[in-house]
Amino acid sequence: MSGFDRNTALTVVLSSLRELLTQNGDEMPAPFDESVVLVGKEAVIDSLGVVSLIVEIEQSLETGHDISLTLANDRAMSERNSPFRSVGVLTDHILTLIEPEQRAA
Repeated sequence: MSGFDRNTALTVVLSSLRELLTQNGDEMPAPFDESVVLVGKEAVIDSLGVVSLIVEIEQSLETGHDISLTLANDRAMSERNSPFRSVGVLTDHILTLIEPEQRAA
């Protein structure tokens, strides 16, 4: 898992989102970066899309980086500010879940 940093996490999230939008035939938002809104009024995907994105990211982390995470855990679902609001917030959420594992390694 060495070398997994914020840029790598951001790349995983963006590539997973790109894959999902392409599969659905949706347009890529501009700019296509960490400011892309995932939940709320300006979201580029619906609630089912968020679920699909979470699954895609979890699979990508597992197969590409040997990292096993559950992004939609009880804590995430009960937070006042959703960790799925935007690409950047989701990227940071992934890193907070990975850090305890890195410290134990």
